[in-house]
Parts: sequence; structure tokens; C-alpha cells
Amino acid sequence: IIADIDTGVDYNHPDLQANIWINPGEIANNNIDDDGNGYTDDVRGWDFLNNDNNPMDDFGHGTHVAGTIAAVTNNNIGVSGVCWRCLIMPLKFLGSDGSGPTTAAAAAMVYAVDNGAKVTSNSWGAPGNSDPLLQQAVNYAATHDVTTVAAADNSGSDDMFVPAALNNVISVAATDNRDLPASFSTYGAWVDVAAPGVNILSTVPTGGCPLCQPSGYGALSGTSMA
Repeated sequence: IIADIDTGVDYNHPDLQANIWINPGEIANNNIDDDGNGYTDDVRGWDFLNNDNNPMDDFGHGTHVAGTIAAVTNNNIGVSGVCWRCLIMPLKFLGSDGSGPTTAAAAAMVYAVDNGAKVTSNSWGAPGNSDPLLQQAVNYAATHDVTTVAAADNSGSDDMFVPAALNNVISVAATDNRDLPASFSTYGAWVDVAAPGVNILSTVPTGGCPLCQPSGYGALSGTSMA
């Protein structure tokens, strides 16, 4: 189970639907917190920005990340995820403008740990090298053997970026199709690993959002994609 902490996920996308995490302890739409985790009807995760049980993507970024992580394989459509047997836990804290509060991000990290995620994907952040609240959430994950992965940013410099620069986080830079550093990628001794991040084709919602495409697929570049 990989928590996609982002703008949400289009959990109805035909190339993602079969690999969306379903909370086994929750009964849908009965207005009861069946599993007692503090979140009512959180069948597919949670929207920490709007404090509701619908983490649908209204920007497109989180869905693109989700496809690279775990798009369904051998279904004769679209793309294949890197971990095609993994499940995506949609956790939304970024809105339709791509922004959201750190408090919501930290709450999403804790939710991921408490509800069975083994990895959290964090393709977001802000300049800096420390954030006590996020560091506390990351440390909570580490003590529960949950891996935190984060994008290093697209500054083209060695400027640090949070949460990627925090302790107990795997920081990811981007490479191009020649396995060279992408021109936009942040770099530095604090970055742990690099992966392809240029013109990455993946899933997106089909309409009504900044990164939506009628086809349901789009190519994006960034350390988010890496």
C-alpha cells in the first residue's frame, strides 16, 4: 500500500481503479466510523484539505503520480505502473490550485501510517531544510517502518526543499532519457537518488482540471514524476 499524498487521485480512472486501496474496516456511506480511526466513511482514503471522505483529484498532479506508481498492467490500455501489484491510498491535501497547508500534509502522513501504508509518496513541498511538524510526522512514519519518499524540487539549483531535505526521507532528483541530470532538477549532497523525470507519460483525469486531458493520459516533467 503506497499513500499518494498530493492533489488527490481520480480513483475511477480505468487504468487505476483496480489498484486503488479500499479500507477493509469501513462500510461505505453509513455515516459511521466503523474502524474507529477518527474518519467516517474513509473507504478510499481522505481529503485533508476539505475534511471529507472524497479524495478526488481536481488538479491532475496526484493522478499522474499515481499512474507512475501503480497503473494497472496487462489490461491493454494506457500505461504500466512501476509497482503494478501495489495499491494506491489516495490522500488529498492540495487543492485545485496545487497548494495546501502543512498541517494537512502532516495529518495525511500520520493517517497513512495508521492505516497500513508501507510507503508515502510526497511530490510537493516548499524551500527550506527544516519543518518541525513535518519532521515529527516523518519520524512517526520511520518508527513504524514506513518509508517516506519526496520530490527534490525543480529549482535547477542545490537549494534545499522540504520535506525532501528532512531526516528519514528519501529525496529524489530527476534524470532525462540519457540518464543525465534533468536541467530543471534540484541537486545536492542531501539528495539520495535520481530517476527518470522528463516527459513521463501517465494517467490524468479526463476533464475540468488544470492538468486534465480528454484521453486520460498526459506527459509531464519534474521531480514529482521521478
